[in-house]
Amino acid sequence: MSGALVEQQVRAGQTSRRRLGVAADDDSYRWWALSCTSLGMLLAATNSGTLIIALPDLERSLHASLLALVWVILAYLIAATVLVLMAGRLSDLFGRKRAYVGGFVLFAVASLGAGFAGDATVLIVWRVLQGIGSAFLFANAAALVTDAFPKNQLGLAMGANTMVAAIGLVLGPVLGGALVAISWQWVFWFNVPFALAGALWGALVLHELAKPDTVRGYDVLGTTTFVAGLTGLVLGVSKGGLSGWNDPVVTGGLLAAAVLLPAWVLIERRSRAPMLDLSIFRNRLFAAASAAAFINGLARFALMFVFVFYFQGAQGDSPITAGIKLIPLALGMLVASPLAGIHADRHGSRGLAALGMLVSAAGLAGMTTLGVRSPYWQSALWLALVGIGSGMFNSPNTAAMMGTVPPHRRGIAAGARTLLQNTGAVLSIAFVMAIVTSSIPKATLFAIFSGLATGLSQAKLAPFISNMHTALWALAAVSLLGTFVCLLRPAHVAATDQAAGEQPAPAPAR
Repeated sequence: MSGALVEQQVRAGQTSRRRLGVAADDDSYRWWALSCTSLGMLLAATNSGTLIIALPDLERSLHASLLALVWVILAYLIAATVLVLMAGRLSDLFGRKRAYVGGFVLFAVASLGAGFAGDATVLIVWRVLQGIGSAFLFANAAALVTDAFPKNQLGLAMGANTMVAAIGLVLGPVLGGALVAISWQWVFWFNVPFALAGALWGALVLHELAKPDTVRGYDVLGTTTFVAGLTGLVLGVSKGGLSGWNDPVVTGGLLAAAVLLPAWVLIERRSRAPMLDLSIFRNRLFAAASAAAFINGLARFALMFVFVFYFQGAQGDSPITAGIKLIPLALGMLVASPLAGIHADRHGSRGLAALGMLVSAAGLAGMTTLGVRSPYWQSALWLALVGIGSGMFNSPNTAAMMGTVPPHRRGIAAGARTLLQNTGAVLSIAFVMAIVTSSIPKATLFAIFSGLATGLSQAKLAPFISNMHTALWALAAVSLLGTFVCLLRPAHVAATDQAAGEQPAPAPAR
C-alpha cells in the first residue's frame, strides 16, 4: 500500500517537473504570467501595424472602395470594443486562463481565413472574428497580470506589457512592408503560428488565481443595444465625410446612436448582471483614469493611419520605406513605457499621466508644420515625441485602473478599460477619416489612398495636406483636454488600498 502511494507521488512529481512554468504560489509565477500576456500584446500590436501598412495594396488587389477599406480596420475594432466586456464577464464567470487561451485559438483561425478572402466583404467578416479573438486577449491580459503581481509592482508589469506592444509597433510596419512584397495574404497568415504558440504557452504556464464571480448571468439586451448604437455612430461619422452628411445611411446611423447609446446606459443601471457594471465608476481614480484612456484612444489611434497615407500617398514611399519611417513613434513608447511604470509605482500616476498627454499634444501640434516636401527628420521628431508621451501615459494609467478594483472584478475592469480605449480609437479613425476626405476630388483621394499619388502636383495634394493639418489640430486639442482629465484623479496608492478592501495599518501606540 505504502509502496503504491510512493510510486504515485513519484509519478506526480515527474509530471509536475515535465510541465513548463511554476506553481501558482511560487514567487516567480508572476514573470511566467507576464510572458504570456506580453506575447498576446506583441501579436496584437504587430498585427495592427502590418495591416495598416498594407491598406493601399489591399485596395488595389481587392478593388475595394475607400469606405470598405476603412471598415477593414473599423470592423475589427468594433468587434474587439463591443465584445471585450462580454469576454471580461465570461472570464470572471468561467476562468481567465481558459478565455485567454481560447482568444489565441480564435485569432489564429480568423487570420487563416482572412488570407483566403476574395473580396472586401468576406475580409471584413474574418476581421470581425479576429476582433472577437482579440477581445478575449485584451480583456484577460491586464487581469492575469494584476492577479499575479503585487500592487507595488503593477506599474512595472504594465510598463513591460506596453514596452512589448511598442516593440510590436516597431516590427509591424516594417514586417508589413516586407510581407506585402510577397503578397497581401501573408499580412494575415503570419499571425497563425504565433497565435497557436501563444495558446500553447498559455495552456502550459498559466494558473487560475481568481475566484469566479458569484453573480451569474449575462446582459444580452445591453450588449445588443450597445453594438447597434456604436455601429450606427461609427458608420454615420465614417461615411459622412465621403457621401455627405445628408446621406440617408449617415442620418440613420447617427439617429440610431442618439437613441440607443443613452438607452444602453439606462439598461445597464437596472440590469442584475450588466454588460458594464457602472458601479465601478464610483471610484474616483478608476473613473478619471477610464475617461483619460478614452481620450488617449481618441487622440492617438488615427495617427498611424494618417501617416501611412502621408508617406505612401503624398510622399510616394514604398510600403517598407513607410514602415521604417513610422519606427520613431514606437521607439518613443519603447523607451518611455518601462521608466514611466517604475516611476508610477513609487510616486503615483496622476502627474506622469497628465504630462504624457501634454507631451503628446505638443507632438501632434508640431505635425501641423509638415508638408508634401518636408524632410523626414521633422516627421521623425514629432512621431517620437508623441510616442514618448503615449509611453508616459499608458502604463501608469493602466496600473492605476487595474490596481484600484477588487480581485473578483478585474476581468470586467480590464474589459471596461479596453472598451473605452477602443471606443476612442474607433471614433478617432472615423472622425479623422471624415475630416481628411472632405472637399477632396475622388480621383485625388483614390490616388492617395492607393499609394499612387507620385505623379500628382503639390497643388493637387494641397487639400489633403490642409485637411490632415485640421485633423492633427483636433487631435492635439483632444490630447490637451486629456491632460486636465488626468489631474482629476486622486493619489494612486491611497485609492488602490481603499478599493482593494485593505484596512489601514493601526497607528502605533503612544
